[in-house]
Amino acid sequence: MSPNARRSPDAPGLVIGELATRTATSPETIRYYERIGLLPPPQRRGSGRYRMYSAADVVRLAFVRRARALGFSTDAVRDLLGLADDPERPCGEVGQLARAHLMAVEDKLAQLTALRDELQRVIGACAGKHAMAECRILGALSGQS
Repeated sequence: MSPNARRSPDAPGLVIGELATRTATSPETIRYYERIGLLPPPQRRGSGRYRMYSAADVVRLAFVRRARALGFSTDAVRDLLGLADDPERPCGEVGQLARAHLMAVEDKLAQLTALRDELQRVIGACAGKHAMAECRILGALSGQS
């Protein structure tokens, strides 16, 4: 089947390639998300050979992709999906998950800032004119600064 071929209008849902295109997600990633339970098992067509996805699967996968892009772990995404699947539930738990993630991001930023500062210090100590045996960057990396 060519990339430009269209399904017949009476065919139910989307095949994996169409879902991949609509969500900018590789088919391998889609199958992975199915295996770990972030996406429900798809319906099958053609003697079970073809995975068929619904509009709800497009929305769910877009949610997963956005949450992952924001740095949420797969476990946190699973928790968020579970909460989202219960629309009558108060959203306080979602706020707790988001605040916990924000704290982790802020901790990581502090670590990266310290790393940047240390690298700037080490690089600043090197004039680039010494022999390797006297290189201050290599010395700092080996703990000899």
